[in-house]
Amino acid sequence: MIRSAAAVLLMMAATSAGAAVPINGRWITGDGSAVITVGPCGAQTCGRITTVLKAEPGAPKVDAGNPDPALRTRPIVGLPILTQFADKGDDWRGRIYDPRNGKTYKSIVKRNPDGTLKVQGCIAFFCQTQIWRPVR
Repeated sequence: MIRSAAAVLLMMAATSAGAAVPINGRWITGDGSAVITVGPCGAQTCGRITTVLKAEPGAPKVDAGNPDPALRTRPIVGLPILTQFADKGDDWRGRIYDPRNGKTYKSIVKRNPDGTLKVQGCIAFFCQTQIWRPVR
């Protein structure tokens, strides 16, 4: 009986070990400037700016720095900044858009044991990291 219970526990651990901890929720960015809401969008996970908490003086209220002229009138609130995220086992990988400079980077996101998110934007092997806190 003990052997069969141990076997069941091992099988359960093996099947759940391949999934990253979910990142869905509402998060305050590392600099405290915005709330990002992360959730499903089709088969992937995405994040949008849902609240601007601190705007830089004179900052545009639209995506003025976008390299695509057709997208430069999009409002900042509602702007997708996390796109194409997929569960890669230990973390989530996709793309992150920075509306301040209009650039998109490869990104790795992982939930920390303390409940925060480690959000990285990367160029080649160099990554910049922010810690996002959950909205309470």
